[in-house]
Amino acid sequence: MSGNSISEADKSYVVSVVVPVYNEEESVRPLVKAIDESLKDAGFEWELLLVNDGSSDRTLHVAMEVQQEYGKHIRLIALQRNFGQTAAMQAGIEQSAGDYIVTLDGDLQNDPADIPRMVQRLIDRDLDLLVGWRKDRKDNMLIRKVPSRIANWLIGKTTGVKLNDYGCSLKVYRGSVIRNVKLYGEMHRFIPAWVAIHVPVERIEEVEVNHHARQFGESKYTISRVYRVILDLISVIFFMRFRTRPSHFFGPIGMACGGIGALMMLILGFQKFLLGEEIGGRPMLIIGVLLIVMAIQFITTGILAEIMSRTYYESSNRSTYEFKEIVYQEPEETESES
Repeated sequence: MSGNSISEADKSYVVSVVVPVYNEEESVRPLVKAIDESLKDAGFEWELLLVNDGSSDRTLHVAMEVQQEYGKHIRLIALQRNFGQTAAMQAGIEQSAGDYIVTLDGDLQNDPADIPRMVQRLIDRDLDLLVGWRKDRKDNMLIRKVPSRIANWLIGKTTGVKLNDYGCSLKVYRGSVIRNVKLYGEMHRFIPAWVAIHVPVERIEEVEVNHHARQFGESKYTISRVYRVILDLISVIFFMRFRTRPSHFFGPIGMACGGIGALMMLILGFQKFLLGEEIGGRPMLIIGVLLIVMAIQFITTGILAEIMSRTYYESSNRSTYEFKEIVYQEPEETESES
């Protein structure tokens, strides 16, 4: 057994590898071959879930051929249309059966040879998420690397989960944790932050992984993702800090607007009634009224959001906490009881 293999005590674990693919007909076959060669002697049972995200080329057809070649541990999930990487990843996670779940891209840029080592590290260090760090990236510096570094710094600063590479799809999760995380929109790049809602930040780490230049097809990355990252980041911050108390998010904004608006109205009232000045054409009057109206709207929105939050948790029987485990020990019998 190789040095990357899981120890004998851990052989009972099953690892699910989830790979979303979209228009990757040339990459599917070498990808499955690389995964099979990397895991066939790893020392644990594994399955591969190829999630075809509505490809418009022959990706689905090639994937079906590969499934016939390699056997039933290669599972194929075909989505009705192109829903995006996040939805495809969520579909694969929901259909997986593994105790540990690995995700990676289908373009051959992530190296499947890193998987056994990462799974072993996650188990040895008792982590809930291990993120790959493409330290030596084989991408265009201007289009990919610079925006990525800025985004990594910004996300780490605002969420408190400081990682060097949020964008690396090669990640290993504890199955019981990631299945409690629901991914929407294009939130796959914020998975460590979403996981941090459920577990302590200390249970999330990163490790250097290999990275290869794209061999086939074209990158799906465009510069338009930059503004979407900023919008998604706002949503992540809200859910991380104010998911169960949304009024604490809207309330301070409303109170700040109301305080400034009230101060402006007091100044104008003083000038009108004590100094006899005309204030009808003053811009401050319009701004003050608008700020007070905004304050009422923000505070009202916070109250309504609070009601919706409580209704959601109560109607769905969800709690604002999650158990890791419940430990019960039988009390020891004393001599007087025996």
